[in-house]
Amino acid sequence: MSLQDKLFDKYKISSRNLREGQQKTKCPDCQPQHDPKDDPLSVDVQSDRILFHCHHCGFHGGVFHDEVGTKFKPVPKKSSEPIAYISKPNVFLDNWFKARGISRKTYEDLEIFSDDNVWINFPYNGHKGKCDALKSRKADSKEFRQNKNPKKSLYNYKNIKDSDTVIFVEGEMDALAVYEVGFPNVTTLQDGAPKEAQYKENDKRFEVLQTHSLKAKKIILFLDQDKAGDSLRLELAHRFGKDKCWRVMLPDGIKDANEMLMEHGPLELKACIDNARPYPVEGLHRALGYHSEVMNLYNGNYDKPIEIGYQSLDEIYKVMKGTFHVVTGIPNHGKSTFLDQCLIQIAKTHNWKFAIFSPEHSTKMHIRRLAIIYTGKAFDPNIHGRMSEEELSDAVKWIHNHFFFIETKDNIPTISRILESAKGAVQKFGCNGLVIDPYNEVDASRKGSLREDEHIRNFISECKRFCKMQNVTTWVVAHPTKMSKNEQGGYSPPSAYDIAGASHWSNMSDAILTVHRDFDSGSIQVMTRKVREQGLYGSIGEAVFFYDEAKHRFVDSADMRSEERGWRGYN
Repeated sequence: MSLQDKLFDKYKISSRNLREGQQKTKCPDCQPQHDPKDDPLSVDVQSDRILFHCHHCGFHGGVFHDEVGTKFKPVPKKSSEPIAYISKPNVFLDNWFKARGISRKTYEDLEIFSDDNVWINFPYNGHKGKCDALKSRKADSKEFRQNKNPKKSLYNYKNIKDSDTVIFVEGEMDALAVYEVGFPNVTTLQDGAPKEAQYKENDKRFEVLQTHSLKAKKIILFLDQDKAGDSLRLELAHRFGKDKCWRVMLPDGIKDANEMLMEHGPLELKACIDNARPYPVEGLHRALGYHSEVMNLYNGNYDKPIEIGYQSLDEIYKVMKGTFHVVTGIPNHGKSTFLDQCLIQIAKTHNWKFAIFSPEHSTKMHIRRLAIIYTGKAFDPNIHGRMSEEELSDAVKWIHNHFFFIETKDNIPTISRILESAKGAVQKFGCNGLVIDPYNEVDASRKGSLREDEHIRNFISECKRFCKMQNVTTWVVAHPTKMSKNEQGGYSPPSAYDIAGASHWSNMSDAILTVHRDFDSGSIQVMTRKVREQGLYGSIGEAVFFYDEAKHRFVDSADMRSEERGWRGYN
């Protein structure tokens, strides 16, 4: 029996189209009860095993090569041969494009053709009569079609792949309009714009950005002035990084590049592109420069804060993209472990991914800690039992998809070095968050007469700029300064101003959490010491958790009976 047959026989998971590697499919445990169009089941196929995990309901397991003949039989991949065509200009095309402000030279350069004077064919990655895909538009309407099983490609790829600047538009006619006024370095996505920005790493609409490399250092976003165009602009800025992106502004009432060409002529269209603005604009700003962003806020088309999933904590603390957070607390009071648990909860609930710089423990020991939290079981032999090898393997696979560990050859790396690695994790793997744990493992050497507080100010400024440019959340774990014991012989919970180094932590951070162990009550207190936008992503308050030794997790006190509460220690 093959592994595919074992998978279906044991779990009823269809294996007809499975291939080696990672992919997504339907979940037999929770579908079709929820969205039948969704593919929530992640399946990892290897030569000796198939592992799976559902991101919707948590259904997971696997089958293994444990007997003769039980092997994976690879499904042969369909070959994608180039499409051959003959491109010839004619009077029909001349007239059709002329009515839209496009010359014969432009449509001939891009090898556009029509076989029947009904359908106008746009070759994707077309060159000398061969292309990856054909997208066609009916001449007398806006009816579109593509060839069967089209290979994903970028339009006009031959002219953009080596260009320092690439202009993204929304549709082939907009690409022709931009080409017409002297910008051959223009492209569009094959499947158009999404209805809303979701930033999914495996979004098939954007896979081509991984398979078709670009050398561009500058991305100009010239997208439709509507909700779909706004969503595509957000997606592309997220994937390329806002620091590389510029945007074109159009006059009121004009939707896109081709309409601008037809209504205002080539000189005005060229001027719009020449006057593209940095995204975001540096220096002095005026209100109209933010018109579309404000309209996005008004229409609800923006990133909203997410809840972690703990009742008491969600009431006072939420996670907002583009913000900088500090977690503090007395050493060995559980701040790193609690933060790890929150990250796992966010990854499970919202499918976020995180770049982690945490050199105090080796990466394998950090993975060990994450696996304990993920499975809720001990790593080593324990009175409550320990996780099985299969459970550990499943946990490592899940961690592999959600956590990316930053290791450097530098003994103590600079913040610039860490952020450069994190930027790669964001742009290549779609990471949503960065963790630096702790701050004192980052190079603190200062140039010239720079004071410590000035160094900390610069450190936070770099992190905050990274958050905004890459649209991610950053958490920094920072220890408090040496504290004095109180009258009872213990330590009071540190405030924002107790963090070692400077008051800049309190002044510049968007949110500050204190994690404090209370030995008398057997609890840990999670206190919000600062929330910049109170009401939007939190408020000043306190949540109480207890550590459940049997579950190896912190448990919200709101979800526990009083007799269950009690600190039992943790690893």
